[in-house]
Amino acid sequence: MKVGQKVRVRRLRDRVSEAVVKRLGQTGTIQDFKMTDASGVGVLVQFEDKYATWFFEDEVELTH
Repeated sequence: MKVGQKVRVRRLRDRVSEAVVKRLGQTGTIQDFKMTDASGVGVLVQFEDKYATWFFEDEVELTH
């Protein structure tokens, strides 16, 4: 995955706010990455309405 690529939110690993639950199944654009507890990578995804939030890498998938 690279910054600027489109991804779809395919699952949610943890309990999250209603605002994030609404993003399940939606497509957004990768804006940035960050390390998560030294065991993985977090992906910052921004959606069309400019809402952005972090997901674990296994919660999103590249779209074609």
